[in-house]
Amino acid sequence: MNQNENISFLGELGLIDLIDMVIYGKTGKRLRRDDSFFFNYKYKKEGKCLVLNSDMFNATTDAPKQMNFYQMGLKSVLMNLSDLIVKGVKPEGIIVSLGLPNDLPIVNFKRLIEGIVDFSNRWDINYLGGDLNTSKEIIINPTVFGFKNPKEIIYRKGINPGDVLAINNKFGLTGVGFDILLHRDVNIKDFSKYRVAINSVLEPNDLGKESYILADNKLATASIDSSDGLSKTLKDLTLSNPNLGFEIDFNDNLIHEKAIEYSKEFSISLEKLVFEGGEEFIHLFAIDPDDFVKAQRLVKSKGGRLFRVGKAISDEKIYFLKKGKRSIIKNQGYEHFK
Repeated sequence: MNQNENISFLGELGLIDLIDMVIYGKTGKRLRRDDSFFFNYKYKKEGKCLVLNSDMFNATTDAPKQMNFYQMGLKSVLMNLSDLIVKGVKPEGIIVSLGLPNDLPIVNFKRLIEGIVDFSNRWDINYLGGDLNTSKEIIINPTVFGFKNPKEIIYRKGINPGDVLAINNKFGLTGVGFDILLHRDVNIKDFSKYRVAINSVLEPNDLGKESYILADNKLATASIDSSDGLSKTLKDLTLSNPNLGFEIDFNDNLIHEKAIEYSKEFSISLEKLVFEGGEEFIHLFAIDPDDFVKAQRLVKSKGGRLFRVGKAISDEKIYFLKKGKRSIIKNQGYEHFK
């Protein structure tokens, strides 16, 4: 096989064989080739339900020009896992459908598949198969699934006034990363001191497992994955919890130190970097104030982290507190088709 050829040289069956080869080489398992995929009935007997998530990765809108094919594959899996994990659900399998241009080089296709398989392996997830089709651009559409007792899932709905808002990572890094990648026509090597911010966009890898701990111990009243910007994430929470709003503390618990440094160096609004960054894959939890110290200690004892960043309030607006001043968050983050 000449990897300098385009994927049209192999055709659909040849590409499926190549996927099988990559999976077997990295896991020792074979691609499941059947019309459907089947699961043991024992999960129903254990009181568990099937939990799924499917988010599409479109190279035109989701891949900065600096992103390579391996990173595309990796991120397409990560963005789907994050939505499942934040509910307290352990992913167990993944099905991936791909839309591919005919002129895509085989070597690039192989790297894309390697990214998918490697990140799936990192979370011990079986890559079961999927579909291939011709398209004008690269489209990666994974579906991930796991099993969980419905009573142990952390839903978006369930927040009460006074609940503590906590996060498992700090905001602002992707705001910095996107500003460098999209708005600064320079070699990214010139921004080496902001490499962690650039990597947060091109190759994020830290999803955390705090949600498992909180779900298994019933210590969170709600949870959500922040992937379209913190302001939109908070807005989405208010839609699931009517008559509530939030008050966010704009301080070091919320903001990554590199965002603060970048904001000062390039005179960019820190509020914009923090609230409008997007694709953070940071998990936000609501926790009863009587349980927060217990939750924070338990998470820390198991190698995780929780940062207290605000609270739910009996007001339908979303505010942030900065240096004693209370301001309304107006921007609602990224929204497709707008």
